[in-house]
Amino acid sequence: MEVTEKTIDIDNILKSKMGDKARYVPSLLTRWLKHIIHQDEVNAFLWDSRAHKGVEWLEDCVKYLDMTLKVEGMENLPDKNDGRLYTFVSNHPLGGVDGVALGAIIGRHYDGKFRYLVNDLLMNLPGLAPVCIPINKTGSQSRNFPAMVEAGFGSDNHMLMFPAGLCSRRINGEIHDIPWTKTFISKSVEYKRDIVPIHFGGQNSDFFYNLANICKKLGIKFNIAMLFLVDEMYKNVHKEFRVAIGKPIPWQTFDKSKTAKEWARYVEDKVYEL
Repeated sequence: MEVTEKTIDIDNILKSKMGDKARYVPSLLTRWLKHIIHQDEVNAFLWDSRAHKGVEWLEDCVKYLDMTLKVEGMENLPDKNDGRLYTFVSNHPLGGVDGVALGAIIGRHYDGKFRYLVNDLLMNLPGLAPVCIPINKTGSQSRNFPAMVEAGFGSDNHMLMFPAGLCSRRINGEIHDIPWTKTFISKSVEYKRDIVPIHFGGQNSDFFYNLANICKKLGIKFNIAMLFLVDEMYKNVHKEFRVAIGKPIPWQTFDKSKTAKEWARYVEDKVYEL
């Protein structure tokens, strides 16, 4: 995808997702969407950083957001020359900033040899696309999800995953991921990849968590809170984040004594202990 001065264009995105029905979307709503996703600001950054792709682009993001990353446990990252491939898994408190930061850390350490599994909307970011395997579980790509996972784990790249799928919610008064899915366990065992747990510290605004919980109570299936993730990203500029990297867990750990779902919970608990 080519970077233009209007790479992110809500009008075009609506047309691509809705076809002819897009013309029925009120102009007031499209203006609000452009405001809440900071269309002009994001496009200005994409234009200024257009020369970079992958890890360099992720590092541009870290600088742009003025993020200070306090990394603990760098010694736990396996040697890049050990000839093995790993699955890196993290909690997902922020839904954007955390992904960018971890991609910059992992990508720099492993010379760009890693891939994300991400929502296909993020493929609209040209600098991010080279390190992504797109996923759209709710759309036409859902039936291709297993094939995309296989493509990632079958490649010669390390995998960086957020097994919750969605960013964290406020659950019983605490900021915590929703239950992790088991895919990273089953595929790591199948492809003999040790799992490296990572905990990312941070949280979004009270507004975000309240909105997500209200939508859940009302039974609204569309992830309305996702629309506010870019706005939440801009609320998190100039901040310091603690990143804790744990020791690799050998893939042989995940035996038949627990189900894959139970092992996923085991790793999730390990992450929150970091």
